Amino acid sequence: MTEATAGSRLRSWAYALRTTNPPPGSVESGRLDVITRWIVVSRAAVLPMTLVSGLVAALLAVGRPGLDRRWLLLAIVGITLAHVANNLMNDLYDARAGSDSATYPRALYAPHPVLSGLVSRRALVLAIVAVNVADLVILIVLALARGWPVVAFALAGFVLSVAYTAPPLRLKKRGLGEPDVLVVWGPLMVGGTYYAAVGSLPWQVLLASLPYGLLCTTVLMGKHIDKIPYDGPLGIRTLPVILGERRARVLTLGLMAGFYVLVGLAMLFGAMPWAALLVVAAVPRLVTVWPYFRRPPPAEPPEGFPVWPLWYAALAWVHVRQAGALLVLGLALGAVLRAVAG
Repeated sequence: MTEATAGSRLRSWAYALRTTNPPPGSVESGRLDVITRWIVVSRAAVLPMTLVSGLVAALLAVGRPGLDRRWLLLAIVGITLAHVANNLMNDLYDARAGSDSATYPRALYAPHPVLSGLVSRRALVLAIVAVNVADLVILIVLALARGWPVVAFALAGFVLSVAYTAPPLRLKKRGLGEPDVLVVWGPLMVGGTYYAAVGSLPWQVLLASLPYGLLCTTVLMGKHIDKIPYDGPLGIRTLPVILGERRARVLTLGLMAGFYVLVGLAMLFGAMPWAALLVVAAVPRLVTVWPYFRRPPPAEPPEGFPVWPLWYAALAWVHVRQAGALLVLGLALGAVLRAVAG
């Protein structure tokens, strides 16, 4: 591979990770490399949400009795693979059910793996099996090391992930997809990773898991607000469909503000170090996106906007990205101070 080709590939991967889309014209010209293809298919651009949940657990576990870095790292790999499997399974189930179509937002803001022809249905199924098998191997190793609670966390996460779109529950259609995300990216991911790392789970860790779980929920709320015109006629009763657009936008703002309240409460109850208050540096970003949630979306996307018709989801992600990074930074500082004091 020449230097120019390597540079082109790196730019392609970076673009896909930033936008969930392949670089413009790469599919039509046949220049889409296999790594970029699977970055898009797996929706790897949203995997940082899971990595942050893993880092929250890791930083809370630093210096705790029983910490084993091997199991911590393996657990973080496991929840990341679980997120990939969830993305792939959602696309497969929604395509089979007919809710994903060429005119549905999933195929508009980024190429749908099957509908766009990026991969075959068989390749998608094989990828789902491969990722789940890899996760099963990790589960067996962690269960042998830490016992049955690891299995309970993993099974709960798997059931909620499948039930999000798959029959018979299809939680997304019943206004339960949003609480599902809060539970999965909060107590299940953070709590499960912490338990795998340390071998115990104090209630303070569950409390500390809620702020970031709430942040992740705001992204899904934004996405489902964007999809109200599409989901309503299909009978997909997400929480924003049930509430209506205006009330859903107000609720999302409340959840964003609630993140800061929960961080403060977690600090007061000793679940987070005082350094976690670094998240207040993300308030200016919240102030920036706040007015957009107070009014309807624009009729047309701004120039160069990569994920239209998603609008509120992108705004929520801008806030989550900075607030989540500052939370990790604050917890890291707290872990360093704890190590020095210990």
